[in-house]
Amino acid sequence: MEAHPIYDALDIDLVVKVLNHTAFSPFFTCMIPIFYYFQGARWPDTILVVTLAYTIGVSAFWFLKWYSRLFRNQGSLLFGPPRFDWGDQIVVITGGSSGIGELIANTLAVRNVCVVVLDVNPIVTENYNITYYKCDVSKWEEVEATAKTIVEELGHPTVLINNAGVVQGKRILDLTPADIQQTFSVNTLAHFWTLKAFLPEMIKQNAGHIINISSVAGMVGMAQLTDYCASKAALISLHESLRYELDHQYKAKSFSFAVISALDEQHSQIIYLPFYANFVPFLAIMPSFVRDFGQWLSGCDYSMEKFVKVSGRRPEEGPAPKTNSIEEERAKDD
Repeated sequence: MEAHPIYDALDIDLVVKVLNHTAFSPFFTCMIPIFYYFQGARWPDTILVVTLAYTIGVSAFWFLKWYSRLFRNQGSLLFGPPRFDWGDQIVVITGGSSGIGELIANTLAVRNVCVVVLDVNPIVTENYNITYYKCDVSKWEEVEATAKTIVEELGHPTVLINNAGVVQGKRILDLTPADIQQTFSVNTLAHFWTLKAFLPEMIKQNAGHIINISSVAGMVGMAQLTDYCASKAALISLHESLRYELDHQYKAKSFSFAVISALDEQHSQIIYLPFYANFVPFLAIMPSFVRDFGQWLSGCDYSMEKFVKVSGRRPEEGPAPKTNSIEEERAKDD
């Protein structure tokens, strides 16, 4: 069996998580000036002034971030949202038979949640509380019919996770009309169909949770992803517009946009993963050479050169060619 070093799991997100609980934690940093005070430092000693200013700065940052989320959710300064009861939820996940969707479906199922997976392929799982419905979410007629069946058999969904997506990985001149149609139908239009199917009852009940899973590709352009980037940019715009429509037109104050941990908090959030994705929106105001450097550093313009489309293959594309995955290679080593 091949040994794998412990630092295989080390990435920027882990480093940032550690820093958030140490160097950038208000609780941790407030101990620093206190430590120096008991070591004999007195005002206005430089070390005391600097550490106190740093503590105030860190605390102000987290307070503003917390208050911004509270304001976005029309929350109370004194009272938090009620406890989220997972046992009462019916969660619909599009594209839930593989990838991120499958992971979310099985994670929620462990919490004894009633999970509904909409996909063109069945989900392979041992969790009894996952119900699969074959549905091509890119087609309104199928979404509408499936939604009616779900309501009749299980009840009205309370959480909608729009996860379905497809990648062609081709240069713009190599994209066929069918490729482009499929990309926008799955990555963008499908969200309209599921919202039209499940949102009316959520608005009626004035409660619900909507999760739209987009991509950093929707904020920047990347080679061999022209259709994908454009479809995800449209999704980001849809997400933001939906938020304001729910807040100001439908007066639906209880809605939330999040993933599992954020659902527990019941606060509307935009979650950027991995961590560096938080800085992508600022690239638009940077000098072009800074933007190009970031593009080069990430290698995103060349990441699709050996891409092989696996999911979402149309009949005319035939089956996906067999490739040895990392897991298969490790299995051979074992």
